[in-house]
Amino acid sequence: MAEPRVFPLRCPVRNYAWGHCGLRSAVAQLVASGDPAASIEPERPYAELWMGAHPSGDAEVLDGRDPPQTLGSWLAEHPACLGPKVCDAFGGCLPFLFKVLSVRTALSIQAHPNKELAAKLHAQFPQHYPDTNHKPEMAIALTPFEGLCGFRPVEEIAAFLRAVPELRALVGEVAAEQLERSASHDPRGVSAALRVCFTCLMKSEKETFSQQLSLLVERISQQAAKGQDTSASNGDLLLRLHAQFPGDIGCFSIYFLNVVRLEPGEAMFLAANEPHAYLQGDCVECMACSDNTVRAGLTPKFIDVLTLCEMLNYTPAPSSSKIFPAVQSPLDPCVFIYDPPVPDFTLMRIEIPSSIKLYLISALDSASILLVIQGTAMGTSTAAASEMTLRRGSVIFISANESISMHLSSSEGMLLFRACCLL
Repeated sequence: MAEPRVFPLRCPVRNYAWGHCGLRSAVAQLVASGDPAASIEPERPYAELWMGAHPSGDAEVLDGRDPPQTLGSWLAEHPACLGPKVCDAFGGCLPFLFKVLSVRTALSIQAHPNKELAAKLHAQFPQHYPDTNHKPEMAIALTPFEGLCGFRPVEEIAAFLRAVPELRALVGEVAAEQLERSASHDPRGVSAALRVCFTCLMKSEKETFSQQLSLLVERISQQAAKGQDTSASNGDLLLRLHAQFPGDIGCFSIYFLNVVRLEPGEAMFLAANEPHAYLQGDCVECMACSDNTVRAGLTPKFIDVLTLCEMLNYTPAPSSSKIFPAVQSPLDPCVFIYDPPVPDFTLMRIEIPSSIKLYLISALDSASILLVIQGTAMGTSTAAASEMTLRRGSVIFISANESISMHLSSSEGMLLFRACCLL
């Protein structure tokens, strides 16, 4: 028999402190369901599941070998399985990393450089920016999901500058007035004024912003204790972030960045230079293979305020504009496609109703990774070594131009996500 080109993967978990612990984590739930022999520690955080061939967390190929081969080494031996276009465009490497995240506490205020800036940062600071690639990302909510993304409309920021005197003190009266004037009289100057305001905030002296943050938290806490409405100061979110990161300058970012709330199936795309932070919830995520992240708050990791403030996209837009639409496939009504404006990856959400008992995961001209979120089925493929049990947590690698026939056995239908590279 020919060597299998469709096979299950065993994928590594990342135990970052911001993840949910034990089986409260969607990551742990998927691992436990996909591998009944897996041991889940109740007090350990299970933050991310990595599905791909990233050098820092390569999946294992479950094709009967002992010890198992990594996906990265398998692809190095079988580059044609990526598909000819993908192989040519990305040098024989899988261009994306597919993930599941289970977010308990906020991730850092961050952005990712474009390729030009990534090359420059890597040359100057390779210890902090370890490669020359860009890192666009897309997150699709599995549960109600909350994040910060992009700059708010200027009118909203101006309203916070009036309602939150501690914020205005850090930004400075001159910069605040310039932003307020640009909102009503100088639309072309909005981005420049916004850049000045945000930079003034982020470059505040530690003693100064710590004092103003303490005053703000004390004021909001007293108002909340009295049952007063604190929404004009975004009080609930401020207190939550301050409890997680006391004294952190990133707490003030909520007055500049949109709060984006996603329902399951909704997505946001994070282009180069887009400021963002995940706050809470579970999602699937796909990203170009890179470790380049520029951080400036809500983190104990290395921060690079100067680079972040210089690189950001200062175009204000409402939070509704940050929700990335899925398009139903004209070829298959069960498939919803999230196709971002980058070549590195495309995501698909596959919703199979319970009335369908036979379903074909169709062949693509790209290698892909399939994740089962809900439901059970038996899968067969002419490129697989044997029949495969597909259940919650199963992860399957599908070589280019191969398909899987599924016989569904669950009464609730199936929900799957598929990451690929459609050039």
